Amino acid sequence: MAIFSVYVVNKAGGLIYQLDHYVPRADTEKTFSFPLDLVLRPHDERVVVAFGQRDGIRVGHAVLAINGAEVNGRFTADGKDVLEFLGNPANYPVSIRFGRHRLSSNEKLMLASMFHSLFAIGSQLSPEVGSSGIEMLETDTFKLHCFQTLTGIKFMVLADPRQTGIDALLRKIYEIYSDFALKNPFYSLEMPIRCELFDQNLKLALEVAEKAGPFGPGS
Repeated sequence: MAIFSVYVVNKAGGLIYQLDHYVPRADTEKTFSFPLDLVLRPHDERVVVAFGQRDGIRVGHAVLAINGAEVNGRFTADGKDVLEFLGNPANYPVSIRFGRHRLSSNEKLMLASMFHSLFAIGSQLSPEVGSSGIEMLETDTFKLHCFQTLTGIKFMVLADPRQTGIDALLRKIYEIYSDFALKNPFYSLEMPIRCELFDQNLKLALEVAEKAGPFGPGS
């Protein structure tokens, strides 16, 4: 079981804190000869597998590195176009690392804003007054849990579907936010949280939750 990440979104829908706690390793590196037996296409400023699956490489996986050098979007480390490089027989054999694309800071901001809008839509669609909004979204690989405070701050946790104790964890994160962000004289409401004590106590809470430990008084 694992907790993947934590998001804190302000009442206007802005992302004010994000922590990647655990990222599953799904990278696959293989050496290829020419011609490449996978079909690659540009998508959202990166190069992804459009057709062909083998040895752990899946459709939708992005090119992350070539010959050990990290790839930046659609370009190699020295600025060459990835598709042009891989289309040249002189560059083979070549080692390519594929994997799930890592979200950029801008993409995380956009996703937080989108969830904020979905949360509002969920509240408005409720047949009863005073709906709590979206509290959980479930997929086959993770669950997104959300807790909104009375002031409109949203705390979101992405975790393994089997992970327990998330409700208690969300309230513990709120407690940590109250103690180490709101009581910080240098912190401004609705602004990004940059506090070492907040980081330290949040990571400790995540470790306790992963071990299914209780949050007792003073913990």
